[in-house]
Amino acid sequence: MSADVARRIALGAQGFADPRPASPPTRRHLQRVLSRVQLIQLDSVNVAVRAHYMPAFSRLGSYTPSLVDDAAWSHSTRKPRLLVEYWAHEASLVPVEDWPLLHSGAKRPGWWHNYTSIAERDPGLVDDILAVVKELGPVGAGAIEKALAGGGPRRKDHWGWNWSEVKKICEWLFGSGQLTTGSRRGFERLYDLTERVLPPEVLSRRVTAEEGARELVSRAATALGVATEPDLRDYYRLAPTRSRQAVQELVEEGVLEPVQVQGWTAVGYRHTSARVPRQVTGRALLCPFDPLIWERDRTERIFGFYYRIEIYVPAAKRVHGYYVFPFLLDGHLVGRVDLKADRQAGVLRVQAAYSESTADVGRVAVELAAELRHMADWLELDKVAVTPRGDLAPALKAVVR
Repeated sequence: MSADVARRIALGAQGFADPRPASPPTRRHLQRVLSRVQLIQLDSVNVAVRAHYMPAFSRLGSYTPSLVDDAAWSHSTRKPRLLVEYWAHEASLVPVEDWPLLHSGAKRPGWWHNYTSIAERDPGLVDDILAVVKELGPVGAGAIEKALAGGGPRRKDHWGWNWSEVKKICEWLFGSGQLTTGSRRGFERLYDLTERVLPPEVLSRRVTAEEGARELVSRAATALGVATEPDLRDYYRLAPTRSRQAVQELVEEGVLEPVQVQGWTAVGYRHTSARVPRQVTGRALLCPFDPLIWERDRTERIFGFYYRIEIYVPAAKRVHGYYVFPFLLDGHLVGRVDLKADRQAGVLRVQAAYSESTADVGRVAVELAAELRHMADWLELDKVAVTPRGDLAPALKAVVR
């Protein structure tokens, strides 16, 4: 398989070969995006836009963010909850029906497992937190602390805890599946009992670790189209042994097909239902946590695009900026912009703009300017302002309206 075909398969699998809707996107369009990407990563950084809103915008264009909010944090008979929060790639929104797979044992216990010792030392605190959530949920960790401090259901014979331990136990209960996110206030997680959030048929499904790994790897292959085993493993952060076994079993079942991709040193695996778009056209800004690019080695292998997030790099040592969005144009990553939504001033600020060495700077500037204007409108910002930093900035500034 040529590298070009692999690139087009990957883009098609992620939904970038689908045309953007001609009319305002609906819940049905969001479901189509979810069927492609399989999960949406959450992140607290809000310098431009929350990470969980951006993948749908990148694929659908301007849409009402409440589509995602309703899918993730509300439920009604007419519009049942589509998504639930859990540790998948990282903190993620995943389809409700995938909950049993993530609790099958296919994944290793997450960082929250470190709090097991607190729960074992003070089981009374665990019981009391569950009691508060049962009474008050959906409820934040701060409100739980206040309820416990106020005498609530907490027994007075256990005072060996502090405020931080309440949050830690909430996260331990979240990780073990006893609590989940019932709703959010801003970006604050409001905990609720899992049985009040998920339907009984989902909670009652039992999946072995082997079956869970196979289904998760299959979903990763659907989302990636063609991928190495480490690529597939990374999508849900599976253990290497589980992932390798699942890949081999899926090859034997005819779900995955081993392929040699030009320029790849490792064997690739193509999902047998993955299609090869004849061409990929259109444009999109990608947030740092978009599933098309979140595995940086894969991004470089497929697109020849070296990308690292520099949030934690001291300002003086950053190469491209604080919160940098790669720019996808006609199936290639051709540039990157460091973006900030200045909500008080009503401005989408381009704090730096860079092009790739092979890019047509004039065309990239025109297309990027149009997409930045589209993003500003979506974020209800009045204008786009370009700071003269980066080789693309002069050309971009000249065409921004």
